[in-house]
Amino acid sequence: MPVKWVLYWQPNQGTTVSTQILNEATQCVESINGVKEGRWKATLNYYKPMLRDQSNHPDLPRDFLGISLADQPSKYYFVIRSQRIVVEADASIQLIMEKLQSYKSKVSLYFDGFQYQLGDFRVRVGRVVPVHSESVRGIVMEVEYLPISSMEKSRKVMEEFVEIWHEALSKRSLSGKFVNIELNFGEFGLADTYTPQHTGVQYAIVMAHMIATVQPARG
Repeated sequence: MPVKWVLYWQPNQGTTVSTQILNEATQCVESINGVKEGRWKATLNYYKPMLRDQSNHPDLPRDFLGISLADQPSKYYFVIRSQRIVVEADASIQLIMEKLQSYKSKVSLYFDGFQYQLGDFRVRVGRVVPVHSESVRGIVMEVEYLPISSMEKSRKVMEEFVEIWHEALSKRSLSGKFVNIELNFGEFGLADTYTPQHTGVQYAIVMAHMIATVQPARG
């Protein structure tokens, strides 16, 4: 599987995030010869246990994240950040969880945007929006380097691409930047060869940062 980095838009202090940022970002991808391949969607849920008193069950996680990825439609990924666990399951697990009622989805978000091809790279840029709402919570960008599946071997070329991207975006005078978070995937038991579980972990960490730092805005 190609190596992928997940970046998020970090607005400058005192500014908000909106669909204007997404529009500017997609135009920027096209300005550096990105070829639009179509729409891109993914969904993410935060689950909490359905317990009256969690103190009686201290071993259960307080919450965990579930995500469906656009490039893995038959799978569903769970990430328990507190215990550094990431698990792949069949997509039908969501129906099973609904019936069991042991954990309930407290927050549901979806990612909606576009996918582009730029030579050996695939780029996806989309907004993060709560289900049943149009309030933009953030902007996320995926960068894939298609020829290589080794995290370490692809690092230099990924860094160079992101640098070119930042330079192109800087010409648009936007109040913020896309941020890549350095992660230790070994903490989650993941090796150097990239897998969808790596993507799940990135989304878990990125969303935690985004929710903590980004002020939503309408439009």
